[in-house]
Amino acid sequence: QVRLVESGGGLVQPGGSLSLSCAASGNIVSIFSMRWYRQAPGKARELVATITSGDSTNYAMSAKGRFTISRDNAKNTVYLQMNSLKPEDTAVYYCNVIGTAMTQLGALDSDYWGLGTQVTVSS
Repeated sequence: QVRLVESGGGLVQPGGSLSLSCAASGNIVSIFSMRWYRQAPGKARELVATITSGDSTNYAMSAKGRFTISRDNAKNTVYLQMNSLKPEDTAVYYCNVIGTAMTQLGALDSDYWGLGTQVTVSS
């Protein structure tokens, strides 16, 4: 089935930058939109950024002006460039894809999740 693999997380000092990547593979045949979520310990998962197949974007207020989401349709990959990072950005970042996959039962429209990548912003 569909696999989403995030990469690029790590430890960075406040004010630093990180770039996250998420590659979709497997039986995915079309992607409508791709999203980045994040979840800090003890808190609810929140939507950070969205990009559609037409490359329109939306950002959470906390990310706007600091984060940039982009995609490479040929590679089925979504990116999140994060600048001016703050300690409150510390979380596990999850890739989410809404698209169509081919299954044994036929075409399936659904959303798919990666396992997440840890981002820690600390001095």
